[in-house]
Amino acid sequence: MKIGKKVRFILLMGLVLMVSACGANETGSKDSENNGGNEKKTLRLVTDAAYAPMEYMNGDQILGFDIDLAKAAAAEAGYELKVDHVGWDPLFVEIDTENADLAISSITITDDRKMSYDFSVPYYASSNEILIPEDSDIQSGADLTDKVVAVQKDTTGHEIAESILGSNHKNIKPFETTPLAIQELLSNGADAVIADKPVVDEYVKNNSQQNLVVITDDSFEEEFYGLLFPKDSKLVAEFNEALNKLFDNGKYAEIYKEWFGKEPDIEVLKAQQ
Repeated sequence: MKIGKKVRFILLMGLVLMVSACGANETGSKDSENNGGNEKKTLRLVTDAAYAPMEYMNGDQILGFDIDLAKAAAAEAGYELKVDHVGWDPLFVEIDTENADLAISSITITDDRKMSYDFSVPYYASSNEILIPEDSDIQSGADLTDKVVAVQKDTTGHEIAESILGSNHKNIKPFETTPLAIQELLSNGADAVIADKPVVDEYVKNNSQQNLVVITDDSFEEEFYGLLFPKDSKLVAEFNEALNKLFDNGKYAEIYKEWFGKEPDIEVLKAQQ
């Protein structure tokens, strides 16, 4: 039976596609062999990018110490990261529902949080500070008992304010972000802000014209930040190993110095493990 030109063309194209497909499969197999069959899996990391220099938005980019460290740890563990800015409260929801694999956002490791989540080994030592106008008479946390204090809600700064003034006190003003709390201070709606040291220090350094000063209070406990994971995540052990490698091979110190201009005290972090 004769085959028409059109049919012959269709059959020929089908044969070409079959050969191409076989060739593509063979090439893919070779690539897998060259990579040891270990193509990097992409993990979703969520953050609240409102805490320069830890994590912040620069246009449509999410930058900061936390972000660089998370990416380095992920690479060490054999993963790539997709980083999404979702906000503070939504961050925990994303982990609760396992819509995200991990979170980083200057998240203090606390006993309460460990009941619901798993943390990595500590990667940063911090504390809370008091931010006030330079003409304020506030000298310590004890002076806040009759003051209006702005905080970011559901943070350790919020907890400190409640420990001084009382739970749900009318003079505590909780905000969605630390920058909003600072704006309340600048607009004379608050006498002080309690917030994380790196965020407060960075703000004062970059906004000297606003005449704000930082007060440290030795009664405020030292805190440690960790990567946050869903409970019983297998990633915890992998990232703990990766972080410890970064501590030992100098990569952590390199990232730390880039953002803070000084050497980190890695032994303090290791002592918490």
